[in-house]
Amino acid sequence: MEKPKIALYWCASCGGCEESVVDLAEKVLDLINVVDIVFWPVALDFKLEDVEKLPDKSITASFINGGIRLSEHEKVVKLLRSKSQYVIAYGACSAWGGIPGLANLYERDEIFKRVYFEVPTVVNEEGILPRTYEDKNLGIKIEVTEFLPRLLPLDRVIDVDYYIPGCPPTPDVTWNAIQILLSGNLPPKGSVIGASSRALCDECPLNKTKPEKLLIKEFKRVVEITPDPEKCLLVQGLPCLGPVTRGGCGALCINTAMPCTGCFGMLDRVSDYGAKALSYLASVLDTEDEKEVEKQMEKLVDLVGRLYRYSLPASKLGGKVIKRR
Repeated sequence: MEKPKIALYWCASCGGCEESVVDLAEKVLDLINVVDIVFWPVALDFKLEDVEKLPDKSITASFINGGIRLSEHEKVVKLLRSKSQYVIAYGACSAWGGIPGLANLYERDEIFKRVYFEVPTVVNEEGILPRTYEDKNLGIKIEVTEFLPRLLPLDRVIDVDYYIPGCPPTPDVTWNAIQILLSGNLPPKGSVIGASSRALCDECPLNKTKPEKLLIKEFKRVVEITPDPEKCLLVQGLPCLGPVTRGGCGALCINTAMPCTGCFGMLDRVSDYGAKALSYLASVLDTEDEKEVEKQMEKLVDLVGRLYRYSLPASKLGGKVIKRR
């Protein structure tokens, strides 16, 4: 019997999702025994033409991580869509845009100016920007892929069947999702697989210390206090997003006394993670004084980055609001 074929591809992300597959450790060997990897350019010597030669729908599942930032990303994911029966948005960047998606707060020219001219460690006296390189004597031409106006989640470019959350997904979540896909007993299209359907608080070891009615006087930053590892971080004033974040990660950050930042994304039936998170944080402040509310909200440094760290491109905002004349 022919093994199911799978493909893995990396778009605009840090590479952590690629590492998370390796983090399966000895289970990678179990995976190789039951599937045939036909495309994984970050780890094995595959070329795009290898995929182009495959019949349409011959790949059982393609795991694509990272947002769509370059024209090359767009080209490859569209090819994989045509060759695959199922496409999985693997990790927060692919599912909702992730941290690279925060660049949507800036115009393309602003990004290039900052990266190639203004960063203190950059020396670029000649003002060189990425461009096509050609050496006619050697017959070499290296074209530069186009930098798209905005980073987009995968499902804004191609049809996506399933989502695996995380920044990156944990080995357990990845393995659970693979098992679901190989079982043939698939959930409805569009489902988040491998993770929990309940909030992170449900699996948090500190949940038993959280009062039924949680109210705090002020927000605090991690650098300002030494958190009590045996007490709910929210009770201590740390803006933990566990109550509005999907569970399944095993509360890894909280186990190191760091509040949840929301990398497993929104719960079912929530349309905008940042709006839900803001609503929750506002609800736990024990004050009706507007000035005090403003004072406490100012402590949430980089509010957009905090609330939309993983989901800005997929949110109602999408990025910077550009006014056109």
